[in-house]
Amino acid sequence: MTRTYSYESLVAFSKAVFAAIGAPEADAALATEVLLSADLRGVDSHGIARLSGYVRLWDAQRVKAAPEVRVIHETPSTATVDGDSGLGLVVAPRAMAIAIEKARNAGTGWVSVQNSNHFGIAGYHAMMALEHGMIGIAMTNASPLVAPTFSIERLLGTNPICVAVPAGEEPPFVADMATTTAANGKLEILQRKNGVAPLGWIQDKVGQPATDPHELKAGGALLPLGGDREHGSHKGYALGAIVDIFSAVLSGANYGPWVPPFPAYVPMPTGMPGKGIGHFFGAMRVDAFRPAAEFLQHMDQWIRRFREAKTIEGQERVIIPGDPEREIEAVRRAQGIPLLGPVVDDLAYLSEKFGVALPGAL
Repeated sequence: MTRTYSYESLVAFSKAVFAAIGAPEADAALATEVLLSADLRGVDSHGIARLSGYVRLWDAQRVKAAPEVRVIHETPSTATVDGDSGLGLVVAPRAMAIAIEKARNAGTGWVSVQNSNHFGIAGYHAMMALEHGMIGIAMTNASPLVAPTFSIERLLGTNPICVAVPAGEEPPFVADMATTTAANGKLEILQRKNGVAPLGWIQDKVGQPATDPHELKAGGALLPLGGDREHGSHKGYALGAIVDIFSAVLSGANYGPWVPPFPAYVPMPTGMPGKGIGHFFGAMRVDAFRPAAEFLQHMDQWIRRFREAKTIEGQERVIIPGDPEREIEAVRRAQGIPLLGPVVDDLAYLSEKFGVALPGAL
């Protein structure tokens, strides 16, 4: 059963929950904005459905609600940030703000992050650069649920990448994607719906194709983008590896099989080589490369030409990355955000735990 809630009511509830675990008012508001940006953009797996997961990490003393985020190394155009085990929803936008400021001064800014946690959707952080007329890049490593091509070992996370590029009159180009065929959150949604996973998403514990969305609990693994070698999974594996190296080997965070798991009940890995989860952010001032007005004009031309591409019979149009999310956001701001029954149950648990009123459905 699905119920629909207004964005404003979920904002109030989420802020109250983050405040209840000790987040300062500004951090509670920021964490809420990042979290619910996923629901607005249709990425339901990374939105308020994750709120109880963050609380459980706090319960397990794996997340600090009021971290002291600090720069531990920097040059004019780069920095490494220690997130002090804070909510990634707070650590990441602070780090991206540093990248933007460095780009303002040096043309480009690059920030790696250690000692953080799950940061929500990559799109929020990359899109922060758009407000300053800059190109934004965001990536993070994640819990090891993905087997490299030809392996049965889970050594990588879904390791998303987002690149956000401003345009002039057209909406921005925003490519936000996991480096797996499907993000783990989509499996979680299928689990809640008692659905079946398409072939190419997961494999069982011996490396055979599987469709049961619960397969990971039985020792299976997510597959890199492409699904199998014949369809280019080695390329998805390489992309995931790049994210892992940039986010963690570069910053001093944990990488590969040592990345801390999101579920609080899963034991922490032994022999961890770094601190927490790692992220990597970039901001690039367009006028560091060419006059900004020229670039924006040509981005508009690029977008319009692709929109005009001849389509396969039966298909409506070519989609520009960012189009579906922008269209969903417009609808959900006006009509509300639909939540599955199990997600509502999780919110009811948080309501009782902290004495925060559960909002009414529309």
